[in-house]
Amino acid sequence: MNSCDEIVSLTQDLIRIPSMHSKPEEIMRCADFVVQWCGRQGISARKIVHDGTPSVLVMPGDHARLLLMTHVDVVDAPDGLFAPRIEGDRLIGRGAIDDKYAVAMSLVLFRDRLRALERNGRSQGDMVLGLLITGDEETGGENGAARALEGIGADFAIALDGGGPERIVTREKGVIDIMLTATGKAAHGARPWLGRNAIDMLLEDYARIRELFEGDDGGDHWHRTVNFGKIRAGESINQVPHTARGWFNIRFTEDDDPQRLVEAITERVRSRVEVLSTIPVFASPPSPMTDILLDIAPGATLTREHGASDARHLMDHGIPGAIWGAEGFGTQHGLEECVSIPSIEKLHDRLSLLCDRLEPDGGR
Repeated sequence: MNSCDEIVSLTQDLIRIPSMHSKPEEIMRCADFVVQWCGRQGISARKIVHDGTPSVLVMPGDHARLLLMTHVDVVDAPDGLFAPRIEGDRLIGRGAIDDKYAVAMSLVLFRDRLRALERNGRSQGDMVLGLLITGDEETGGENGAARALEGIGADFAIALDGGGPERIVTREKGVIDIMLTATGKAAHGARPWLGRNAIDMLLEDYARIRELFEGDDGGDHWHRTVNFGKIRAGESINQVPHTARGWFNIRFTEDDDPQRLVEAITERVRSRVEVLSTIPVFASPPSPMTDILLDIAPGATLTREHGASDARHLMDHGIPGAIWGAEGFGTQHGLEECVSIPSIEKLHDRLSLLCDRLEPDGGR
């Protein structure tokens, strides 16, 4: 079995574990599966748990020249998506592209590099490569990557969780989640003029918020955006609702000040504003490693993405990095989530070449 076949097989094993946040015990089981796989391969791996969230560290020590970041948690899905299948050159299943192929690929790559070192009498402590595999990327990474990075270091990190074989991401937008609570006056639905509809108030505030997000920068939408994602209001169809709550997801760029943006929203609306979470922009510091990436991946370009990944936690530690990955055709979180098998092989070969560059003798 060649490396790509083994990666696909291991990815399928991982997909079969429904490691959704609605089933935290399955996230833990998936992390244990990874640790056990490492043990069978003669790899030293360490599981750490913070507030119920597991992370697996596969390191040469406390510091690696190159750190690969992946995650085992996935968004909720029907049972059928946890039965992986191959159609043509695509592997289909929940987590196929986000992010279990990357967990499998990084593990196989580490194992192969370690065996090459061992043939020359060296050990895991001589590896240039380290792995960080977490269990809460989909919910922000505060108990996974954020905590794990407090105890390990790296010269450069790659979050294998975005981009594509020809797209190396060095910037991602930040995120603000806010909740607005509008308070009106209840009344009978037959006499709405006696009340004050909180839903109407909330929608009026939404219109005011949208004024802060108007405009486009010419096509790639690298500007702040807002999405009104959820609303909850009313107890009965024949009652004017007294309270309405709306949840908003804001994405912002390095040109925005998130605190001032929240202040501007608060000044404009009548509803009460509550900030639920804030995730900073990821903008990698300069690194010569970026030039190496472009050299080993002919035709690839540096780019930016609108989503967010655990790469954002690198900023707190001054670690330069990038987001790179296989091709998933934009199916992340969808009912047809898939990964291109040829792109897995291409990415694996390029990462292996990167390790060759970092180890002058290629581990041989």
